[in-house]
Amino acid sequence: MKTLKLTLIPLLAATLVSCKKEAKTNESPKDSLTVKKDSLIVPEVYKEYYGVYTGDFAGMEKIIDEADGSEYENSIMKRISIKINRITSDSVYGQSIVNGNQRPFRGIFNESSKSFVLDEPGDDNTDGRFEIKLSGDSLAGKWTAFNKAAVKAPVKTLKLTKKEFVYNPNFMLDENSDLVDWSNPKDFVQKYTDEETGKTESYTTSMNRIASDAIFKLNASKQKLTEKDLKNLRKLDLEIIKNAVFARHGYSFKKETYRYFFEQTDWYIPVSNNVDQELSPMEKENVALLNRFIKYAEDKYDSFGR
Repeated sequence: MKTLKLTLIPLLAATLVSCKKEAKTNESPKDSLTVKKDSLIVPEVYKEYYGVYTGDFAGMEKIIDEADGSEYENSIMKRISIKINRITSDSVYGQSIVNGNQRPFRGIFNESSKSFVLDEPGDDNTDGRFEIKLSGDSLAGKWTAFNKAAVKAPVKTLKLTKKEFVYNPNFMLDENSDLVDWSNPKDFVQKYTDEETGKTESYTTSMNRIASDAIFKLNASKQKLTEKDLKNLRKLDLEIIKNAVFARHGYSFKKETYRYFFEQTDWYIPVSNNVDQELSPMEKENVALLNRFIKYAEDKYDSFGR
C-alpha cells in the first residue's frame, strides 16, 4: 500500500504541472496584453482643467525693407487654441492648433503655481515651448520657438479663455461682418482720360474681392441647396457659404481669408484640422454642389483703403 501512495504522488505532481502549462498555452495574447496595459495605467488628475482654451497669439516679426535693407519690427496677431486632453501625476497631453497647423504637445503641470510647461515634438520648424499659467478659466503666458532662426516671430504671448466647443447648425456670420477679402488683392489696369487735354493714361490699381449679403441668407448646414440658390452668386460668396460648414464643426483653416471671416464671430473655435467625418450627409451634398459652382464662378472686386 505504501508503494502505491509513493507512486501516485509524482503522477499527481506531473498532472498539475501539465495543467498549468496547458492553461498558459491557452491564454490568448490579447488577454496578456490587456493585463500588462492595465497594470501600467496612470490615474488622471485635475480633470476640471481639461478642454479648449482659445484666444490671441501675438508677437513681433522682423521685416527687412527691400529698398534700403533696413530692419524694423511689425506686430502680428493670430488666434490659437490649446486643447488639454489628459493630465496625470507626471505628464500633460494635448495639442496646439493655429493657422490650420495642429501639433501635439506633452509637458508638466505644477499645481502650487497653477502653471504648465508644454513642449511640442520639435520635428517641425514651427514647434516650441509653452510656458503658461492658469487663472480661473484663463491661460496666459508665452511660447518660444525651439528654432528661433526658422520663424519670423520666435516669441509670442498668449491670452486664452476656456470655451466649450459646440456644433450648432444655426451659426452664421454676424451681419456687421467685414465682407472684404483683404488677403488676396489683385492688380487691375485702369484708364483715365483728362477732360481738358483728352489724353488717356493707364495706371495700375489694387482691388480686393468682396462678398454679398447672400452669405447671411444661405446656410449649407440647415437647408438643401439647389442650383437655383447658387447660380448668381459670387465666387467669394460660395466659398464662405461652403466653409461655414467646416467652421461650425471647428475646422482650423490654413487659408487666411477664411480665418479672417470666421474669427469675426464669437462662436468660431478651431479644434481640429480634419472634420470631414463630422459632416452630415446633407452638408456633404451641399459642399459637393458648392464646389461645382466655385470652379466656374467669378468674383467682384473693388478698391478699398485700409
